[in-house]
Amino acid sequence: AKLIFTTSLFLGTTITISSNHWITAWAGLEINTLAILPLISKSHHPRSIEAATKYFLTQATASTLVLFASMTNAWHTGQWDITQLTHPTSCLILTSAIAMKLGLVPFHFWFPEVLQGSPLATGLLLSTIMKFPPVVLLVMTSPSLNPTLLTFMAISSAALGGWMGLNQTQTRKIMAFSSISHLGWMTIIISYDPKLTLLNFYLYTMMTAAVFLILNTNNTMSLSTLMTTWAKNPTLSAMLLLTLLSLAGLPPLTGFLPKWLIIQELTKQDMAIAATVISLLSLLGLFFYLRLAYCATITLPPHTTNHMKQWHTNKPVNTSIAILTTMSTMLLP
Repeated sequence: AKLIFTTSLFLGTTITISSNHWITAWAGLEINTLAILPLISKSHHPRSIEAATKYFLTQATASTLVLFASMTNAWHTGQWDITQLTHPTSCLILTSAIAMKLGLVPFHFWFPEVLQGSPLATGLLLSTIMKFPPVVLLVMTSPSLNPTLLTFMAISSAALGGWMGLNQTQTRKIMAFSSISHLGWMTIIISYDPKLTLLNFYLYTMMTAAVFLILNTNNTMSLSTLMTTWAKNPTLSAMLLLTLLSLAGLPPLTGFLPKWLIIQELTKQDMAIAATVISLLSLLGLFFYLRLAYCATITLPPHTTNHMKQWHTNKPVNTSIAILTTMSTMLLP
């Protein structure tokens, strides 16, 4: 069953990103949604069932809206081609549909809940590969979308992703809000330089994958359990610190690269104010990444959390984690 779900996931993604016709893009999105649902509700915990239901409802609504937007566009222009989306109403509907797919503000409420209910491996899939088809659709239709609306949504995403992540104690929810604020960075630049959006997405995917895999190895669901992981695998925790700082976008690390290029492009487009605002809002994100890093590496035992202390493990670290963490810290030069 797992094989079927994984192949369907990759199949749905491939169909959507390689399609020219709106109907095939929609079909790919649907296959994706249906393939990830069993992976979310796998543990049969009430919370994960609830997460799967929420995910299904939002994604079904979003897919319907995609279909509706393409249909109204075809009705007005006779074009079913993805790049030929010209009718203003369809553009608006499509923007909201893709925002709902991605979890951009104001359609972001489902995402932290769904991520909180699903296992860490599924959370990784949800925040990386499930975002890929909608981002590609956004890039393909970007010339005809409304830049003011996108900028507004982007800045509010960066703001809300930062603010709402501040008081979270669950690692998956923190990752969800970090995802929302990164999506803000991707959307602000899409009308001006879609290539930068894709670059930002690839680097974000890499760093998030590294963080999720480390959390999965340490089996940490909340900050209080993260405090006891240093004894288990010190090197891995140290790499988690660096990867989190990279996600926050601190200069010598990889995460600084997309932010730098985006700010540069925005100032070229006479949008210095927007660039300043979104840069200041990324400080909020830096705060909760620092708190994660602090809990992972700086709070060494003995401390007052009444949790089981973990034994040092001698298992070798997964190669993919090694590659991903190295790339998410060293790629800037």
